[in-house]
Amino acid sequence: MRIEHRIGIQADTDSIWEVLSDLERWGEWNPFYPRAAGTIRIGETLDIDEHVPGLKVHNIRPVVLDWAPYDHIHWRTVMWRGWASSTRFLEIEELTPSSCIFSNGEVFSGLLASLAVPSAIRPKIRQGFEAMGEALKVEAEKRWQASGKAPK
Repeated sequence: MRIEHRIGIQADTDSIWEVLSDLERWGEWNPFYPRAAGTIRIGETLDIDEHVPGLKVHNIRPVVLDWAPYDHIHWRTVMWRGWASSTRFLEIEELTPSSCIFSNGEVFSGLLASLAVPSAIRPKIRQGFEAMGEALKVEAEKRWQASGKAPK
């Protein structure tokens, strides 16, 4: 099972990465993850509060699987003692030097994946991904304009 949201951002990869890679400041702009801490490094455990719309904020402790500057961050969360897991992806795809696509999603797997994420919650998760994508767009475009690199 896969849930994903994609959005175009009128900014360079540097500006998007600057916002995305600064976990400590996610709470300033990110409605889906109002608090995040940790180091983006393969094998590191992050400490993140997740707010799925309509549900209580809960803490997750995913492990970074892979990352590449200006490109992507992937992490895995194990649920139900390993009977289900999710791989979260935050990816930047450069279209031109001044525009990118941000893909924001999660792939759920394991024998109990459908029970771990009931069908009634899936649209709420997607709504959270949309809110995060929209907020990242606003913040990255604002920083890109402020950097002086954006066309006038």
